[in-house]
Amino acid sequence: MRLLLVEDDSILGNGIEAGLKQAGFTVDWAQDGRSAQLALETTTYELVVLDLGLPRVSGMELLRRLRARGSDLPVLVLTARDTVRDRVAGLEAGADDYLVKPFDLAELVARIRALLRRAHGRSIDAIRYRDFVVVPGSLTVTRGEQTIGLSGRECAILVDLLEHRGVALSRARLEENLYGWNEEVESNAVEVHIHNLRRKLGSELIRTIRGVGYLIPRESA
Repeated sequence: MRLLLVEDDSILGNGIEAGLKQAGFTVDWAQDGRSAQLALETTTYELVVLDLGLPRVSGMELLRRLRARGSDLPVLVLTARDTVRDRVAGLEAGADDYLVKPFDLAELVARIRALLRRAHGRSIDAIRYRDFVVVPGSLTVTRGEQTIGLSGRECAILVDLLEHRGVALSRARLEENLYGWNEEVESNAVEVHIHNLRRKLGSELIRTIRGVGYLIPRESA
């Protein structure tokens, strides 16, 4: 899943970016409000981690603009402003959650996963499909008593297809979810990951829609 991190502190931003990548997320990192706004206008994200004290355009103003255009993109505000008044202002401006600095990275990851579950209508961090149970946080799939390990990118593709089941996703769309700004897109990477998923989970799980992309059918199909 591709996230946008908006944080102007380079040391803190580096740490958060590394931690979120280790947790299996694809991360783009903007260090000012104007760059973040451009990113939001040109790229599809699953969630935003947003500092409020930003140069050029403040985090609060960025949040207001996002909600003013009708976006329901989950936003987790990350800030040193810890008064009740500040928290209320952030939530009323449209934030979905609020975490005060300093914080534990494990808590940040847990809150992000909770917001993503809510956004996709799940109550637990698991996706069930036929006889498969996918747990994104652990990079595993269980099938009966068998546990199957996945790489981070294999899991990202599988979750993307499962959360859009019945809809064919193009190679470009899947690549967008796998690679951040500073990462080089590997040639035929999507095809390789799809091949590995079929080898691990069965060739019938993911269908190729010629000229369109890849699809996991709805359970009734």
